[in-house]
Amino acid sequence: MKTMTKLAGLGASALLALPAQAQDLIKAPDAAAMAGMVNKGDTTWMLVSSALVLLMAIPALGLFYGGLVRSKNMLSVLMQVFMIVSIMAIIWVTYGYSLAFTGGGAYIGGLSKAFLSGVGTGSYAATFSNNVYIPEYAFVVFQMTFACITPGLIVGAFAERVKFWPLMIFCVVWMTIVYLPIAHMVWYWAGPDFLSDNTADAGLLWGMGALDFAGGTVVHINAGIAGLAGCLVIGKRLGYGKENMAPHSLTMTMIGASLLWVGWFGFNAGSNLEANGLAALAFINTFVATAAAALAWSLVEQVHHGRPSLLGAVTGAVAGMVAITPAAGFASPMTSILLGLVVSPVCYLFVSVVKKKLAYDDSLDVFGVHCIGGIVGAIATGIVADPALGGQGWVDYTVFPAVAGAYDMGAQVMTQIKAVALTLVWSGGVSLVLFFILDKTFGLRPAAEEERQGLDQTSHGESAYNM
Repeated sequence: MKTMTKLAGLGASALLALPAQAQDLIKAPDAAAMAGMVNKGDTTWMLVSSALVLLMAIPALGLFYGGLVRSKNMLSVLMQVFMIVSIMAIIWVTYGYSLAFTGGGAYIGGLSKAFLSGVGTGSYAATFSNNVYIPEYAFVVFQMTFACITPGLIVGAFAERVKFWPLMIFCVVWMTIVYLPIAHMVWYWAGPDFLSDNTADAGLLWGMGALDFAGGTVVHINAGIAGLAGCLVIGKRLGYGKENMAPHSLTMTMIGASLLWVGWFGFNAGSNLEANGLAALAFINTFVATAAAALAWSLVEQVHHGRPSLLGAVTGAVAGMVAITPAAGFASPMTSILLGLVVSPVCYLFVSVVKKKLAYDDSLDVFGVHCIGGIVGAIATGIVADPALGGQGWVDYTVFPAVAGAYDMGAQVMTQIKAVALTLVWSGGVSLVLFFILDKTFGLRPAAEEERQGLDQTSHGESAYNM
């Protein structure tokens, strides 16, 4: 998201070593000067993108997940997603934004902007062009939508068998000790105005040179591995492997997937922070990678089962969206198509073969699609970003001509692997411990009879369909 910039790929020490000419370029002007540099087109695009990302969570994710569960549990999934968005929004403006996007260290920020202290109509965030800014509120709300949807993705891994309030407690703690540190490590690069010369506070993974345009590590791997931890601790659904647990409404799932596709343009193209050519590149890459992945999944099903399915097509589309997310602003359209064609067979293998072999009940394939797709996309970013393949590389040489150099694909892929490994270890390990503690204290799973009756009635006293 933030790394497709004039600063992307450079560690803090490298920035400090830049010639004075280059260092001057990253010193922000004062507030009065910034006010005259606000770009209304960029501001409009960021606000529209924020609304598109919110659309991804509610209603898109809710409908996508809701259609995949049995009818007796649909409202429980909708309620979980809706309330996660509501609670995470409050957390974000109280302390989340500050911990993610202020200085403090390589692992986490500080509390200087807690309760949005110092953020107002006269404060600004830098974009990725010299002397172009957007209101800081626009940046805050855009990032808030990412924080709202990410824990919502997790619930699909153990849908139909989790208590509501313990899940909400998990999401609050997980946001605080998992999401915010990862977001800071990947996307924070230099001080409160985001392009200052205070590079000592750069996030750990950004300082390593890891590339993540819109959230392959921060969102998808982060949520996917947490989902796997949850489904392992909570256990399998009653009757899993013996009873019919087919989706109750693939129509709703298709509508949800289609809305996700629309919203994903804000997710990926909005992550450029500007309405320019790179935003258009991220937009078209998101389009074609998703289309290629949907096609690839259908072809795999044709070979494996003798016919394609709608469920497979929309699952493949989501896998494509996930894979292109970290690479959206780095790849070319042609390599984006290749990425979409590659990710679906890999995710299909995990969803159809590995899950059965290891006998875990990932209800809606959060791990198989989001975590595995995110890993494929994050590592492949190091490949597709290579200018030799039409990629954007990791430095805008027109801004930093003094640091121009050859793109090293091998080194970048190794950096991407390190970023993936750190995310898996931190999110997976912490999530596993957190789920275990909550299960032993509050209890994560409803009583067997409540689970059989359905969580719509037992947790919320409602029914999705009144016959």
